[in-house]
Amino acid sequence: MTEDRPGHYAVAVGRWDERERAAMVALLRRTSTEKGERQLVQQFTEGATATALLRERLAPVDLFSDPVEEATAEAAAEVAAWEQDGIHVITLADDRYPHRLRDVFDRPALLFARGILREEDDGVAVVGSRTVSPEGRSTAAELATRLVERDLTVVSGLAAGVDATAHQAALRAGGRTVAVIGTGICKHFPPENRDLHREVAEHGAVFSQFWPDRGPDKTTFPLRNGTMSGYSLATIIVEASERSGTRIQARKAVEHGRPVILMQSVIDRTQWGRVTAGRPDVHVARDADEAMATVDRLLERPQLLESYLPRIG
Repeated sequence: MTEDRPGHYAVAVGRWDERERAAMVALLRRTSTEKGERQLVQQFTEGATATALLRERLAPVDLFSDPVEEATAEAAAEVAAWEQDGIHVITLADDRYPHRLRDVFDRPALLFARGILREEDDGVAVVGSRTVSPEGRSTAAELATRLVERDLTVVSGLAAGVDATAHQAALRAGGRTVAVIGTGICKHFPPENRDLHREVAEHGAVFSQFWPDRGPDKTTFPLRNGTMSGYSLATIIVEASERSGTRIQARKAVEHGRPVILMQSVIDRTQWGRVTAGRPDVHVARDADEAMATVDRLLERPQLLESYLPRIG
């Protein structure tokens, strides 16, 4: 693993291998903590293979058994069942793994996805409170529409409020939208967004870093926010309360070295917003015009334009 710039890491990528993918699933089935997964990612990016790490983990119980082969075969059957259900199973070394997400220090080892995958997907996250004001809803819709006009993907979390509004506006505008969700890919949270989940997968993609049948809990959404930040060029926060989980995405974006745009209402109404406004590469916008002007300035940066220019030039 090599550090390109503070907080950003490059991972060697090869042609994905079905056995290695199954071995990674088997390893993660035997890893119960976030810290344990991070350690596996560290070893993996330093050149270890999933099969070798699994062999270190599993000792044979007798001369006639091979627990690695048994565990790999069991995991391969799981992968085949998921794929039969239309779910992409993507490891960190898979060339389908999102390019920008691979660059952050806390990238997940495994992703599940439905929809149309792009290794290089130039998107801006539009996120905020589940309980959103009419003004906030209008701002989220306008931002999503104008991002689509710039051929940018609208990224959000498929939650109620700001997230759902952003996805819906992107779809109405005929653009691409991506959801990074805080449950397994087979779950729908909130339940009323089941149809929206399907529409986003049909016209963009839905990603999850959790086992497909996992429900929501207090740990899943903070992890999801970090992954969404890693996937995106930048994050725009439309509205958020003092205790909103969206503040975690702002913090993670700063750690990732990704720009954050806070709408003025976040500054006016929350202490965390005022504190965050003083962090590096955090910008404040009074309205959608100012937010989009900031996006346009950010897109002039060479490191952001690197993948964006070939698609718009």
